[in-house]
Amino acid sequence: MSNYQVRPATLRDAKAIAQIHTASALEAYRGIVPDDQLKAMSSVEKRQAYWREAIEYCEPQVHVAIDGDKIVGFVGFDRSRDEKSRQTTGEVWPSMRPFALEQRCRRDAVGCSREGLQEEGCTNVTVWVPLRNERALRFHEMAGFKREMSTAKTTPVGGIKIEEIRLKRPLN
Repeated sequence: MSNYQVRPATLRDAKAIAQIHTASALEAYRGIVPDDQLKAMSSVEKRQAYWREAIEYCEPQVHVAIDGDKIVGFVGFDRSRDEKSRQTTGEVWPSMRPFALEQRCRRDAVGCSREGLQEEGCTNVTVWVPLRNERALRFHEMAGFKREMSTAKTTPVGGIKIEEIRLKRPLN
């Protein structure tokens, strides 16, 4: 059994985060997004630039899970980006889809974001998940999230439109 450590991300971590994010996104959208679109979404360089900026400006806050000297997962979190959300609502950004990680590492990432959001004064947390991604929906529901059916929306992903739903849970 591995002994993971979780710490805030540094700019040097951006490439590893981008690689994990790309692999996670490809897995999350396989069967939902056509294969040719998936291939177009697989640019590690674009994701690396995104995560470098996120880390530099702390939007979102990014933490990494490390096994030895290797980054094996990450989580991005901050206050909710939803316009009608209260200031006490946080959001786990789409980066929190580390499907390839074992359950313990996922729990550590969830715990890490919980602590960070509580420090920001948040009492609830949300996450957006594609309606057709049953695996992600089950994972979040097992972590105490509840579907908010009235929040369903269509989001463009890789040139097609994906139906997403927001899930929410209290932080305590």
